[in-house]
Amino acid sequence: MKSLSITGLILLAVSALLFYLTTDFAVEQIKLSHIMGIMAGVGIGLIIGGMVGYVSKGSAIKEEQKRKEFKQLQKDKEELEKQAAEIARRQAELEAQNKNPQI
Repeated sequence: MKSLSITGLILLAVSALLFYLTTDFAVEQIKLSHIMGIMAGVGIGLIIGGMVGYVSKGSAIKEEQKRKEFKQLQKDKEELEKQAAEIARRQAELEAQNKNPQI
């Protein structure tokens, strides 16, 4: 997004320079072609902005999905470790009982 802002500022400066060279900033010299150029510039800016926004939103959604999946995998791992520890504890108890049978 930062590079887009810089590009936008550069294009704005170029358009101001071209406007100055063609009209000397005199309102009386503004013609229909200037207004059409301004409208075309706004339209192109909106199209490019929409595409960039769509791409960044998709990237953000994918990143959030990956984060959620990672958290879920961590929870699953913790549960499996608890179950493994419980099984190991039960196994140790059974082995202890088999070695020392009570009569």
